[in-house]
Amino acid sequence: MACLVKSGPVTANVMLPNRPKSEPPAPPEPASVDCGDPAVLTEDALWVKQAQCGDARAFERLYRRHLGRTYALCLRMMADRHQAEEAVQEVFIRTWEKLPTFRGESSFSTWLHRLTVNHTLMILRKRQRGQRLFAAVEDAAPEEQTPPPVHPQHKLDLEWAIAQLPTGARAVFLLHEIEGYQHDEIAALLDIAPGTCKAQLHRARRLLREWLSQ
Repeated sequence: MACLVKSGPVTANVMLPNRPKSEPPAPPEPASVDCGDPAVLTEDALWVKQAQCGDARAFERLYRRHLGRTYALCLRMMADRHQAEEAVQEVFIRTWEKLPTFRGESSFSTWLHRLTVNHTLMILRKRQRGQRLFAAVEDAAPEEQTPPPVHPQHKLDLEWAIAQLPTGARAVFLLHEIEGYQHDEIAALLDIAPGTCKAQLHRARRLLREWLSQ
């Protein structure tokens, strides 16, 4: 089903994952999934349990509740609205497919957030294929260090400045400064050394200061 949902200043037109008519995916076996007691479950947890038992409407409720934050994260990571819309659609399809594996060890929102981060990073790696996603700071191309043209309306626009950062530096900055990850967590997510993570964060901060102080 298609859902047209407002998300920030733009509209995200995202297709909810539908079950194919020919070979519908089988819900988890009743013996392995406890559909829960509504009296003791939070709303999200209840909808997750119901969706795991095959309730597509419950999954749609989860989708509508979490679309805005998920899209915002995709947009920050991708720095491109069209690619962010594609990414958020793919994230919710993967969420539907992986939902039977969710065991409630963390909240659904935390689990979805990690899935979104992992998926957007995978896209960024593919987009940078043939290039180093995390070039050494001292090896950065001269044009990367050149401030982009700054229009008057962007003078104090942090979101705009973040979107101009080199891909690797932007990913580290967002995960550390916006999403609250620690350096060792980011290093594990991005498969880089903690020292590389710290260097990229320093680089991102320096570039942002230079651009925003013009």
